[in-house]
Amino acid sequence: MTTESNAPAPPGRSEFPPVLTTALAAELLQLHAESLRKMVREGRVPCHRLGGGRDMRFLRDELLAWLAAQPGSAIRPETTPAPSATR
Repeated sequence: MTTESNAPAPPGRSEFPPVLTTALAAELLQLHAESLRKMVREGRVPCHRLGGGRDMRFLRDELLAWLAAQPGSAIRPETTPAPSATR
């Protein structure tokens, strides 16, 4: 007998458009939207403001690169080659 989780699998990179709203960026980073907004106000997350500074948009690849650069991150940027096993 197998058990299945009702929780949806986390979306992959290709499931997100290149330009994200706050809600989608928060989902990508697995944060609450208010937490993301706070991080933007503090200048900790890359963000692009529209409409006089009120609307926020995020570039998916920019967020992923930012996330990979965070201390302790296990995420590797896709453009960085994996270290070789032989020298």
